[in-house]
Amino acid sequence: MSEQTIALVTGANKGIGYEIAAGLGALGWRVGVGARDRERRESAVAKLRAGGVDAFGVPLDVTDDASVAEAAALIEDSAGRLDVLINNAGVTGSAPQAPTTVDPATVRTVVETNVIGVIRVTNAMLPLLRRSSSPRIVNMSSGVGSLTRQTTPGSDTGPISVAYTPSKSFLNAVTVQYAKELHDTDILVNAACPGYCATDLNGFRGVRTPEQGAVVAIRLATLPDDGPTGCFFDDEGEVPW
Repeated sequence: MSEQTIALVTGANKGIGYEIAAGLGALGWRVGVGARDRERRESAVAKLRAGGVDAFGVPLDVTDDASVAEAAALIEDSAGRLDVLINNAGVTGSAPQAPTTVDPATVRTVVETNVIGVIRVTNAMLPLLRRSSSPRIVNMSSGVGSLTRQTTPGSDTGPISVAYTPSKSFLNAVTVQYAKELHDTDILVNAACPGYCATDLNGFRGVRTPEQGAVVAIRLATLPDDGPTGCFFDDEGEVPW
């Protein structure tokens, strides 16, 4: 197997995911661009390669069991292992998301991608991660998922949302459970808040760039072997649960 570090970034065809892939590629890593849309995936890979990144496309729909299994098989065939998994793919869901008016189907759709999709991909990739000498898992969360921030008077956690915001709280809890189960392994599992970045996920209303949002994920992907696990970070340090 190659000694080159191998990473997979889900939802990497645009926005923060693309910038994470570019940042890891700049380190000399080989980066799998996970995306379900073929044209966008191929375009992202071509752009990354033009910039000197050793990128390869990974057809991947995190909500589909067969697609995820095929992605794991592709990485095993091409690389033999996986060193870093960045679970970045996510959706916000349609409006309104007030608890009293939301369509339950909206909540179901958001959780299927933002939470169950992470579990589905992580479990499929774990056999490959276990072959790495320094495996890392980074789950892209959001500060709006912090229950502490949500219940602190004056704290800005965005509009009322019974689908997207709780999905990130759920993802944070899932991250902790993985870290607890894998505590006796070399796998470090953490959650990352990229901040409010301008992407199509929020209609480009964010105040940070995708490049800025990628920094925390790259830092957690490159943690030393004695680094933290089961924690939640943004650029300023740990985020309260």
